[in-house]
Amino acid sequence: VQLVESGGGLVQPGGSLRLSCAASGFTFSSYLMRWHRQAPGKERELVASIGSISTGGRTNYADSVKGRFTISRDNAKSTVYLQMNSLKPEDTAVYYCNAARPAYYANYWGQGTQVTVSS
Repeated sequence: VQLVESGGGLVQPGGSLRLSCAASGFTFSSYLMRWHRQAPGKERELVASIGSISTGGRTNYADSVKGRFTISRDNAKSTVYLQMNSLKPEDTAVYYCNAARPAYYANYWGQGTQVTVSS
């Protein structure tokens, strides 16, 4: 199983980034996919989630990113995305991709990608 994040970097406040997470080694479409983030000195927090194909890909967002971030998935490419707009300095964190299938006790994590929002 592999989850490989990409797309992080340094961006100015108000800018945009798109994170990607390429998955392999499991049936991607059957998994709940989530983006979490962890800022220095803080606990890891859930940013956004998108349901499996059986749930119609229902999405949920943390209040802090609603209206600014969009999660999406391409099951044919086994990839989940996080489009981040109107970025703020408080969005600075390491962003982690997570694949979960609770009924099968499956839970996988990527290695993380750094996002820094600074002028």
